[in-house]
This record gives sequence, C-alpha cells and structure tokens, in this order.
Amino acid sequence: MTRLALRLASLAAPLIAALAAPAPALAQEAVEHFGAPDAPRRIILRTTTDIAILAPTVRAFLAARPGLGLVYEQWGSNDLYTLTQRDCASGTPQADIVISSGVHQLVKLVNDRCAASWTSLETEALPPSLRWRDQIWGVSREPAVMVYNRDLVPPDEVPRTRFDLLDLLRPEGSRYGGRVATYDIETSGLGFLFAFMDAQEATTFGALMEAFARSGAVATCCSAEIIAGVADGDYLIAYNVLGSYAAQAATANPALGIVAPDDYTLVLARAAILPGDRTNSDAGAFLDFILSAEGRRTMTASHLTDPLDDADPDPGAESAIGQRRLIPLGPPLLVITDKMKSDRFLTRWRQAFSR
Repeated sequence: MTRLALRLASLAAPLIAALAAPAPALAQEAVEHFGAPDAPRRIILRTTTDIAILAPTVRAFLAARPGLGLVYEQWGSNDLYTLTQRDCASGTPQADIVISSGVHQLVKLVNDRCAASWTSLETEALPPSLRWRDQIWGVSREPAVMVYNRDLVPPDEVPRTRFDLLDLLRPEGSRYGGRVATYDIETSGLGFLFAFMDAQEATTFGALMEAFARSGAVATCCSAEIIAGVADGDYLIAYNVLGSYAAQAATANPALGIVAPDDYTLVLARAAILPGDRTNSDAGAFLDFILSAEGRRTMTASHLTDPLDDADPDPGAESAIGQRRLIPLGPPLLVITDKMKSDRFLTRWRQAFSR
C-alpha cells in the first residue's frame, strides 16, 4: 500500500468507527400494563408523564372497554423524542400514541411528517392554539410555578414575582445561595422549553441567569427530584417547576408552597401525537377520551388541567393565577428546535451554571 493510501486509511478510520458505533442507549424510566392481561387489543402509550399522574385517566378510559389493554411506557422527554424520531426514520412506529411535555419536540416531529391525522368532535373543539394540522393536540393546562419550603422560607420572603426572586439572590452571602434549583435544560426538554420561553418573555431573564450563576443555583434533572429536594430542605425554592407535579406533591406534604408568578405565568399544554401515517382507532379513542368532559375531570383531579380553564377560555388573559401565557402549539415552536439557535442558547446556559 502506498503512503497516500495509508494516510487516507488512517484519516478514514475514525469516521468509519463513528458510523459503525451503536446509537446511544435510551433509558426507559418505567413501564406498566393496564387492563386485562389477555385483552385481544392493546395500545402502546409512550409519555413523559409519571405513571401515577396519568394512571387514573387510563383506568377510567379502559373501564368501559374490557377488550382493550394499554402498555404505559414512561420516558424522559429527550429520549422520547429521539426514540420517536428513530421510529419515524425506520417507518415502523412502535407506539400508538405519544404524549410529551417537550411540546416543541413533538411540533418538530409533526413538521417532519412523523404523525398521523385525526379529527373528531373533541379535537375540533380545541382552540387553534392547542391544535395544528389535525396532528398535534394540547391535552393539559399546567402552569410553570415556583415551589418553596413553608417551614424554611418566611412568609415575607416568599417570591411572588421573578423580581422578588432576584431580590432574594442579590445580597452577598444570601442564605438562598446554592439553595435555589431549576431544571437542567441540557437533559430536560421541558426545562429547555421553559427557559427558552422565559428568554423571549422576560426582561428579567438575563438578570436571573446572572443571579443564578453568582449565587450557585442548582440545575438538576427532573420535577420529582427538584420538588423532593425542596420538601427535604436541600433547596429552599425551585424555579419553573411544572405545576401538576408540584400540586400533587403539595397534597401529600403541606410544607410545600406553590407560587404562580404574578408578573406572568407560563402555561404548558402537554401535547399528544399519533405516530406514523396510519391512526390506530383505539389510540384515537383514547385521545378523544382525554379531551372529553369525563377525561378532563380525571385530568383535573390529577392537576393536569386547571378548573380555571373553563372560566377563562382566553389563554392570554389575566386570571387568579397571574397573567397566564399559554405556550401555543405550532410553527413558532420550531425556532426552539433550530440547532444553531439551541446551541447558542445552551452555551449561554452552560456559562451561567459553570461559574
């Protein structure tokens, strides 16, 4: 072999190795089977929603359908997106319905033609901000809130706005230093979404990033872990936590306080898609049930929807939980999935949390 051939071979080796390397392993968080084990039909649901939160809705749906079972797979938002993307590329979707809090990721999948269409009275009753192309639907209404430890945060220091939180972190040697937590947006699709929307909405965002960096705020994995840290006193305050999980935890632990910021409150509509190019009619029926009056009652009981929704149909209107700003489903969310923009945003975030 000539020197040139040897040189080309040495340059090509790393590329060949990279192409041959297996795809990164994805971590399923939990799985549970609902309905009769011998049910002749079944739905595979993949979702970021904790099983305990959505299980009452699943049971209510199956109660009138003894011939149907449901396999519930719980995933982190980034892994769920990657898995659904892979299924789309292979043309063999394994899930019948996907529900995720990383709604920007599902909008991207719809835009990439990875979802089937479905229309019904229930889907058509949704406002335009909660459906797009008849292929993605908002199935919940959940505020992004601050959670605090009632036993450790004095009433006059409870932050009601982002400006209040800044005031707590501003003093040198503040006792809140290192004891404020939020999502790690590199590992949480939901955390990335909330932070990106904050950057668009809040004049306070830059100041918050600086304050988080200077005070040693903690960026960590997920809702349950952050809320448990507040309950245990490891953290005093959590910022931008999903309200459904906070409300569920506060029901069991009165030491947890919840604040929907008065300056504005982001509201997430957890999104659903039906993967592939053909709809499983049972999966469509499950979607319709979630959107129906009966399904909404079970979702409200699990804090996945807010009773104020019916009284306040305008998602941008001011209400008892502050100025609500619904994150609409549709093309504007594709900006968040733009690699150049997301990389730039992540760099800014890393700079803040690496100090």
